[in-house]
Amino acid sequence: MRLLQKGRTYTVDEQHWRRYLGAFHDARPGITERLFRLADASPYEWLATALPAPQRTVVDLACGSAPMRSLLPDARWIGIDASAGELAEAVRLGRRPVVRADATALPVRSACADAVCASMCLPVLTPLPQVLDEIRRVLRPGGTLVAMVPAQSGLSLRGALAWARVMYTLRTLRQPWPNPRARDGLAALLRDAGFHIRSDERRVFTLHLDTPEAGALLVDGLYLPHLTERRARTARRDLGDWARSGRRLELPLRRIVTAPAPGLEG
Repeated sequence: MRLLQKGRTYTVDEQHWRRYLGAFHDARPGITERLFRLADASPYEWLATALPAPQRTVVDLACGSAPMRSLLPDARWIGIDASAGELAEAVRLGRRPVVRADATALPVRSACADAVCASMCLPVLTPLPQVLDEIRRVLRPGGTLVAMVPAQSGLSLRGALAWARVMYTLRTLRQPWPNPRARDGLAALLRDAGFHIRSDERRVFTLHLDTPEAGALLVDGLYLPHLTERRARTARRDLGDWARSGRRLELPLRRIVTAPAPGLEG
């Protein structure tokens, strides 16, 4: 995979990033869901409470292993993801219907969805302007986009030091998100794309790293295209040892609820 290095940070060109992202999730189906099981409360439940009432049509964008499905049992729900591995895991768990498709070409008709659910995906889907155009296309007038993204703000000093320890072990400064603005800056980005912001909330969850397996899972769950397998093995061992003492890792997330701006629906 081709990487462009500037100082000690890395960027990935779009074509190679998309290949990396597909291979990452095919090799690790359900990885985000497994990481969130380490949290003190369910981020998925927090996301679900902002979605419309039951019996509405919900498009679950980049649904992964479809953990949102069980939280929306009465919705007319469809999960869409580009990863065959993630969708196979969703089917194995009885979470249907799911469809394999790219986020820039959603296989649903225009103005059909009461809501689009976008869990942890907007910082990594490319090209993001086309993805947002597709979200607007499939939402009915007055429909809702509910997005949850990782945040940078909200960490305590202790939390920042813990993440610095993790990143030092991985020999990196940060994950090379292709859309870094789609984190703490997501609300402004969505306004620029023609959405109204109904709410923008932040919540800090806590990951309980109580076992070596939890420490190793953290390594496998981070987007690090430059990470060599040798470094990954070392990091799994080191963070596994670090986790034995019952470590806690803060996980700040943002939940943004939006609607298309008047005159721009569909």
